Amino acid sequence: MSSKKKNFARFGMAAKGAVYCLIGVLTAMAAFGQGGQKSGSKGALQYLAQQSYGQVLLVIMGIGLLGYVFWRLYQVFYNPGEFEDNLKGYGKRIGYFISGLIYGGLAYYSFKLAFGSSSSGGSGGMMGGIMSGSNGDTIAIIIGMGMAIKAIYDLYRAYSGKFREEVEEAGMDQKEQKLLINAGKFGHTARGLVLGLMAYLTLKSGLSSGSNVKTQTDAFSYIQAEFGSIALGIVAIGLVGYGVYMLIKAKYPSITIASLR
Repeated sequence: MSSKKKNFARFGMAAKGAVYCLIGVLTAMAAFGQGGQKSGSKGALQYLAQQSYGQVLLVIMGIGLLGYVFWRLYQVFYNPGEFEDNLKGYGKRIGYFISGLIYGGLAYYSFKLAFGSSSSGGSGGMMGGIMSGSNGDTIAIIIGMGMAIKAIYDLYRAYSGKFREEVEEAGMDQKEQKLLINAGKFGHTARGLVLGLMAYLTLKSGLSSGSNVKTQTDAFSYIQAEFGSIALGIVAIGLVGYGVYMLIKAKYPSITIASLR
């Protein structure tokens, strides 16, 4: 039973890694004029929907993303990381809960595409309804601040090496260890930059009564407009690096069987 839980969590990490690899590859191709498109998480799933056996791929991805939701919620309610009952510990667990909700919405969208609906409603429609209310600007500002905190944390993880704590390196050879370090540092840096730009654009929108939460695609468009296609391509390749880091993490997770009993 414990082994099944561990494998389900690992499958979830791999699914998240695959999504980031798709986002990065599609966006890099667009940046360098090789087809593709500037794409966020939903765009990556829409790309899968257009492929041969797209329905099967989307169902597999949806199940995988549910595995990641399971792992995040397990971290929240069972606290295998043994976070203390203080502000820092509760902050970590709240962050995991929000992450679980986000990937739960993405899993739902994957199943929705698989079974014939191309509508981007769902969580997007619900968010649009919230933003159109009288407190829309305030909500956008709060979400923007949350994105900014997450961006700073990703950059901290990149340059402090904290990302390595989530991977069991004992079974790795030297080549795999080097790949882990490079992919983790480059990937967390790229993700931190994208989240930082999303935070900036969302805060700007909220402060100017725009009431819009900005997406990864908005951030990519901003990078291309302000810094050029080469900069966008570098960031996109960095997101592929983050995907590779998640795939390594799925293969060598720092999850003990005891923590999943």
